[in-house]
Amino acid sequence: MNRIDNETTSRTPAGREVQANPAFDLRDVAQMENTFITLMSAQIQNQDPTNPADSSQYINQYANLAQVRSMANLTRVAQGSLVLVDNLQTLTAAGLVGQQVKVASDSVTLAGRVIDGEIRLTSPSGSTQLELVSESGRRTTLQLGPQQPGRVPVRIDPAALGLPEGRYRLEVRTDSGEMPPVELAGRVVQVRTSATGPVLEVAGLGQVPFYNVVEFGGA
Repeated sequence: MNRIDNETTSRTPAGREVQANPAFDLRDVAQMENTFITLMSAQIQNQDPTNPADSSQYINQYANLAQVRSMANLTRVAQGSLVLVDNLQTLTAAGLVGQQVKVASDSVTLAGRVIDGEIRLTSPSGSTQLELVSESGRRTTLQLGPQQPGRVPVRIDPAALGLPEGRYRLEVRTDSGEMPPVELAGRVVQVRTSATGPVLEVAGLGQVPFYNVVEFGGA
C-alpha cells in the first residue's frame, strides 16, 4: 500500500495559506480504496476453495479504509470552513475604515487630542487609578476614585495632564488587586492584511490586531 504524503493548500484573500493535514488527500484515499478492492477481488477469485479466507478480515480492512476516507472528508470540510471564516473576517475588517471601534490596549500614542475609553471592573474598588508611563519611565496618575463593579469611563486629556506627545504604557491599579485591561475608543483609518489576520490602524492607538477589537460603533 502506497504511503500518502501529498499536501493540499488553500490560499485566502489575505494571502495566508490554510493547509490541510498532509496525511489525508482525497485523491490518494480513493486510489487506495480502488487498489484495495482490486486486490481483494483478485484474492477471493484465486483463493483455495478447500481453504477459503476468513471474510471477516476483508470486512475489517475495508471498514478501516472507510474510516480513513471519512477522516479525509472531515479534514476537507474543516479546511473549507477555515477559509470561509478568514474571508468573512477580512471583509468585516475592510468595512471598518472610518468607523469607531473600541480596542483592548496596554498602550496609547498621545498626539494632543483627547482619548476616551473605559475599564470594566468585576469587583468594587475603594481606590482606582490609571497610570500612564512614558518611554522615559515617568509616571502620571489619573485618579478615578471609588468604583462599583461595571464600566468605569476614562478620559485621557494630554493638555490637562501635561503630557507631551509620545507613546505611553497603561497600567490600572485597584485596591482589590484587580488589573483589568483598558478599552480605548478610536477611529479606524486603515486596514491591512497579515499572516495572522487583519490589522487595523486606529487613530491614537496605532496598529491593532482585529481580534483585539472589543466593541464596534459608537459616537
